[in-house]
Formats: sequence, structure tokens, C-alpha cells
Amino acid sequence: MTHAFLRRGLTAATALLTLAVAMGAPPAAATGESGDAPRLPAPTGSRAVGTTSLHLTDDSRPAPWAAGVDVRELMVSLWYPTASPNGRRAQYMTPTESQLLLEDGGITGLEPDVLSTTRTNAFAGARPAGAPRGLPLVVLSPGFAKPRTTLTALAEDLASHGYVVAAIDHTYESVATTFPDGRVATCAACDLPHDEAFWDRLVRSRATDISFVRDELTGGNTQWDGARLVDPSRVAVAGHSVGGASALPSLLADSRIRAGIDIDGTTQVPVPDSGLSRPFLFLGRQSQYTPGSGGGAVATWERDWRHLTGWKRWLVVSGAEHASFTDVGLLAEQLGIDIGAGLPAARVSEIVRRYTRAFLQQHLRHLPQPLLDKPSARYPQVLFCAPESGTCV
Repeated sequence: MTHAFLRRGLTAATALLTLAVAMGAPPAAATGESGDAPRLPAPTGSRAVGTTSLHLTDDSRPAPWAAGVDVRELMVSLWYPTASPNGRRAQYMTPTESQLLLEDGGITGLEPDVLSTTRTNAFAGARPAGAPRGLPLVVLSPGFAKPRTTLTALAEDLASHGYVVAAIDHTYESVATTFPDGRVATCAACDLPHDEAFWDRLVRSRATDISFVRDELTGGNTQWDGARLVDPSRVAVAGHSVGGASALPSLLADSRIRAGIDIDGTTQVPVPDSGLSRPFLFLGRQSQYTPGSGGGAVATWERDWRHLTGWKRWLVVSGAEHASFTDVGLLAEQLGIDIGAGLPAARVSEIVRRYTRAFLQQHLRHLPQPLLDKPSARYPQVLFCAPESGTCV
């Protein structure tokens, strides 16, 4: 039964603008009446943000979803503080990626390249700034079939507060991954049967991708000149949907990762009875992840919660939908598509950025965060859950 919830929770509900169909809005509603390019919210930190992309190749293993491909290729976007906020703002995604994402959602009535015009806040190729080994690293994993760019608002915000952020395109799991030579890999994994074995294989593969990227950014033979700024002892992983579900297997597989966040992702690989003592945050929809509300998705969090033996929190957001937690909701709303949420996507984005940053500040920088201790009058939509009693306040 779990795989059915995974399929619904990790794919259809998050496909950019597939939401128009999933939530009952016809594709014709996607008219983008204002004609203005969509934009991401401004970062809240004091530092300007730079960005670049890396093409990484792991020769030790084949591609998991493409027959005959003997190496694992990944595209990774990096965001980081810069003291040189000059030049052009980074492109959100390519016109081809925009077109394929819209086609995947069955959306007509929009210019095919509209998502490529999204206004970002980071400067392409800007020089990284910071003290050697002075910046924590956060590795982000997106939802199934989603490109890494759908986590850009969160990544830009963290970088503005002094983090290096690496978002991974898990090749053949995204509708489009563009390589420097112009090749575009599409979602081979989307065409496979999505049973329990598939999801188990997928999250374990993502955990391996995450460890590999961590190695590439902290080892002695890195491609990125800003890697000298990364503190290899302060690394966390976070993700949305199946990317969030991959956080626990990442922690279980790699003891060097110090903390993890699952944002609205039904977990797949159980925490063993021996437990996991590193800090972990569950952050999801009230409608889906209220403890004691039944089986399916919430039952996976309840199962794993019992074996999390370190610092932990279970937070739910009232009025949010699955897409609300990423750029998907932000862009859909700006393009005139109703995602079915009771809370504006901009507000949910603010909540995700604020609580994610608080968690990282506390567990990577050892700065106590009262926001994580009890409900906040500033964020009344965020409820603190006690699974033992089945209550959220």
C-alpha cells in the first residue's frame, strides 16, 4: 500500500503544473495574464549570492536507470556567498528544460520557455567569498521528476546566510538534465513500474549520489575553486518529496552527514531498530502528515520517529499543499494556476526557508534557535506535533 502513496505524494502532486490537472484546474487556466516574468523571492541574508554548475562523473558505478550507460553523470548547482555581486543574474533553467517541464504537466496556453525567464537573485559565476573551511555545506535533493532548480529559492536564501548549497539533478530521474555539451537526459525512471522495489532502489541511489557530491566538494581533487571554503565536518542534507525521503538513507549510509531534513516526503527505507542519533526534522503538510490520522504516508513518519534517538522535531504547515514547499508552487501561482492550497505559496516558502535555516544554524553552527522549541506567533500556520499523543499545537 505504501507505494501507492509514494506514487501520489512524490510524483503527480509535485509535477510542475501537472497540479493544474491534479487539483482540478484545466490547463487552459494557465494563461499568465500579467505577462510579467515569474520571480523568486529575495534572499533574507546579508550576503550577495553567487552560483555556478558542476558536471560530475562517478566512474565507480553505472547509471541506475539507463541501460548501457557505465558511469553515473550528475549536474550539480552551487550557491554560495560572494563579495563580487557583478555580472548577470543566473538563468533559472534553459528554454528546453522549461518546455519539457510544461509538456510533462500537459500545460498549454503558456510560452514554452516561460520558466526559463524566471528572475533569480544569484550572480552567475561570481567569485566565492569566505574563510577557508568556514562555510557549512547543505546538499539538496529535489522531488521525483523535478529538476534541481525547483529548490532555488531555498538555496539562494541559505547562501545569503553563509552556506554553500549544492542541489543535485539525479540524472534520468528528472524531466530534463542538460549537460555542458548540450545533451539533455530525460526521465527514464518515469517509465518504469513504481513498486516498492523501485522506490527503495531510488532513495538508496540518491543517498549514494549525495555522498559522492559531498566527496567531490570536500576532497583534494575538486573541480570547484570555492571548495576550500567548505567545512567538511559541517554537512547536512535536505530535500523535498522523494528528495526528502532520501535524507534518512543518506544519514544511515554516511556518518559524515551531521543532520537531515525531510520536507513533505513519504519515507521509504526504515530507520533500523538500533536507531539514528543525529538531528532530524520532519516538515510537511498538515493534511497529510498529522500523526494519528491513519495509514499511508504519515505511518512512515510514525514508524521512523520511534527510532530517531537524537534531537528531532515533527512540524506540519496548515493550508500547504505538496507543491507549496518548493518553487513549483511559487511559479504556478504567478502563472495563474491554482494549486489548491489554502496558504499562499510565498508564505509557505518563507516558512520553509526560516525553519530550515533555524535547524541548520542550531545543528551546524551550534547557535540555539528558540523558533524550534515551541509554536511561534509569527508563524501560526506551523504546528508542533507530538506523535506519541497524536497531537499538534
